[in-house]
Parts: sequence; C-alpha cells; structure tokens
Amino acid sequence: MTPQTVLDGLAFPEGPRWHDGALYFSDMHDGIVWRLTPEGVATKVVDVPGLPSGLGWLPDGSLCVVSMSDRRLLKHNSHGLSTIADLSSFTPYPINDMVADRQGRSYIGAFGFDLNKREPPRPSVLFCVGADGNVRVAAEDVLFPNGMVITPDGQTLVVAETFAARLTAFTIASDGNLTGRRIFADLKGIAPDIICLDEEGGIWVACPTTDKIIRVKEGGEVTDTIALPGRHSYACMLGGSDRRDLYICTAHSFYPEQTKTQRAGKIEVARVQVPGAGLP
Repeated sequence: MTPQTVLDGLAFPEGPRWHDGALYFSDMHDGIVWRLTPEGVATKVVDVPGLPSGLGWLPDGSLCVVSMSDRRLLKHNSHGLSTIADLSSFTPYPINDMVADRQGRSYIGAFGFDLNKREPPRPSVLFCVGADGNVRVAAEDVLFPNGMVITPDGQTLVVAETFAARLTAFTIASDGNLTGRRIFADLKGIAPDIICLDEEGGIWVACPTTDKIIRVKEGGEVTDTIALPGRHSYACMLGGSDRRDLYICTAHSFYPEQTKTQRAGKIEVARVQVPGAGLP
C-alpha cells in the first residue's frame, strides 16, 4: 500500500491522536498543536513554546499537552493554557510522549539524556501524573521511553523503549502503579518511536531509523510493513470513521537545526485492515 499525503510543509509532526472526528498532533519544532480534518483542513489549537509532544484528554474534555523543554504537563480548555504538573525537579532532561487513561492519569516518558547533543543513551523513568497534578515514578530503568498505548480493558500499558529496540508491557494496578514488567516484542534492532494499537492486539510501530513502518504482534512477529522511501516514520495513529485510517508522521530528520529549515514533515495516511483500539 502507498500512503497518501494529507498535509505537508511541517517542521516535525509528532504525537498524533484521533479525537472527536479529527486528528490532533504536535508540530514539535514549530511549537504548535494542530487539529486536522480527514479532508486535510488544519486548524491551530494552541501555541506551546516549550515544544509540544504527547497529547491526551482528561475526563472533563480538557486537552493535555506535554511541554518538553520546560518539563511541564499542560492543560488546554476554554480557559486557556495552564499547568497541571511541573516535572522539572524530577528530571533535568526533556519529557516526551504520554498516554492518558480514563481515570485522568497521565503516563509520561523522560529522555534521561541530552539527545540533541548526541549524548549516549542512559536509563530513564516513566512518570505517572494524577489529574490533581501529583507526580510519582511509575517505572524505572527504561531506555528512552517513547510511545505508549493502553489496552481497551485498561489493564495493560505497552511502552516503546526506543534505544532498547523493544516494546515493554506492564500491568496497570487499580491505583495506577505499573507491575508485572515483561517484553511485549523484541524488535531485533529496530528502534520504535510512537505506536498505536488495533483490535487484534497488533501494534503499529513508527521506525525513525528506517524507511518503513511495521505492525507487530505480541512475541515480535512482524505481520505488515509499509515502505516509506526517502523518509522516516516518527509517529502513527489509527483514525477515521472506522478507525482503519493509519495516519503516519514522517520527516527526514529529528534534529531541530535540520527540521526547521527542511520543513519536510508530513502527515500521511494509508488504509489498513484492522481498526484501532484502546488508548490513545
């Protein structure tokens, strides 16, 4: 299958989410959260100078936005933009993607090192932020925790460990703690970025160091591959009226000094067989 371009000319699109009939995403290096209709009409939602990444929604309908460089979880609604939690005292490095559960908790990954300065990867943590802004460490010793999904029953969280080349699963306890750590899929050297889940339990995995995007089953079997010649996939989301439109965020690079001049970022879409499920 050949993806079709829905929107181009972006700096670095990330964190796509299907919500209320449209695709929301962060143009991270432009500092903007956008809403994109299936017809390709883009509307600015909010400016986030601290570099927006992961998105989610609270039970009251407020939009949550990870502000990476100042390490804050923000809330956007009719009253404007406000801070839910300041994580800057917990980590000196940027925070990244997130997934919000149905109880209003947000799981957020932290870099653990300075990626843009090409430092070597170091283990980091997953944070859990309550709707009240309370911050706690939900998991330790994760190697660049990135995209996350929660299964439809709300009992399992899967996180992409980018520099460990694997998807790791946790059981979500009733209090939000993460237990029962296990490998969901060893990706055999492929670095995963943002991921999304389908009704059969398959996970689409954006692959930023390759020219493709893949679908894997628990255990690591790759069932589908979509070629992306000349570009890399950084994020994906299943959306559309039947949740079978696979939206893919592509670009040529993830370094800000390159993306803002190249402006090669795109939102592309391909039709797939199995509808999306779970969160986000």
